[in-house]
Amino acid sequence: MATLWRFYGFSLVFTLFCLGLAVWYGWASTASVTGTLSLLWIVVVLSVLEVSLSFDNAVVNASVLKEMDEVWQRRFLTWGIAFAVFGMRIVFPLAIVAIAAGLGPVETVNLSLNDPQEYERIVSSAHVGIAGFGGAFLAMVGLKFFFDLDKEIHWIAVVERHLAKFAALPAAEIALLLLVLWGISTTLDPDEALTFLVAGILGLVTFIAVEGINAILEMKEETAKLHGAVVRSGLGGFLYLNVLDASFSFDGVIGAFALSNNMIVIALGLSIGAMFVRSMTIHLVRKGTLAAYRFLEHGAFWAIIVLGAIMLISAKIHIPETVTGLIGAILIGLSFWWSVRYNRRHPDVETVPAE
Repeated sequence: MATLWRFYGFSLVFTLFCLGLAVWYGWASTASVTGTLSLLWIVVVLSVLEVSLSFDNAVVNASVLKEMDEVWQRRFLTWGIAFAVFGMRIVFPLAIVAIAAGLGPVETVNLSLNDPQEYERIVSSAHVGIAGFGGAFLAMVGLKFFFDLDKEIHWIAVVERHLAKFAALPAAEIALLLLVLWGISTTLDPDEALTFLVAGILGLVTFIAVEGINAILEMKEETAKLHGAVVRSGLGGFLYLNVLDASFSFDGVIGAFALSNNMIVIALGLSIGAMFVRSMTIHLVRKGTLAAYRFLEHGAFWAIIVLGAIMLISAKIHIPETVTGLIGAILIGLSFWWSVRYNRRHPDVETVPAE
């Protein structure tokens, strides 16, 4: 119990604080018990939705964080959560409306508070571009994991072994993504097709840029080590994780409008979910869970590929967020069960012990 409180205590306190704000806001805006309870229920559902959509995010965050030193781990888990909670759950929707409607910051906030229907319409109208950018970035994250010649552990071996072999072809995953972007764009109206393609290419370029920064920093680190210096930079990983978090949050932010078009309600619900994702990330890193369950990381990256594909397809066909969350949960659950089964059959295989 003490261990769980260590990892999830702050998130629980934060949840109670947000629920308290929801009760206060609900009573102040509706002046009725029924209205307040209805608003509170939406906040709870949104937080659960965010956690279900983002568990794979926590696993991938942990896979990157475990390679970073403790200083950069702390920076991501403090500065990064501020960016995830306040930047993507509050500022991001406002920025979409401000750009799309040509409004200033003050006018955008007023619109979100006083005309939530119009605010929702403007955010939803930007969905094609968001789907292209976020879907392309997430797809590249997942494909990069499997298009790896040095990858030795395979979960769905019949597929993953072939993907690893294709990694011998330069930029094979990029070619695959561009073909998918083109194929989906042919089903859209001309204006939407152009928006989708440009956004998708920008998502691809963003992924390449972040990977490039990370590679440059790693080369500098290796050079410093050759000269006897002890240097462990996590800046590249820090940037990568924040862009990854942003891409994951697109789906949750857009999906939240299916339950409410109130900016405050959405921000409270999604912020609770984002805080629990942070706690899960810390738990996975500190307890060495990824090392103990060898296929869990594979399940998360398969879930990311599925999420990226769903985001790309959603430019044409709407897929309920509950379906997305369910598929991700099933993939991660299966990979966890497969890992447990493997550990029972191979008890002598060495794993990193939990702290």
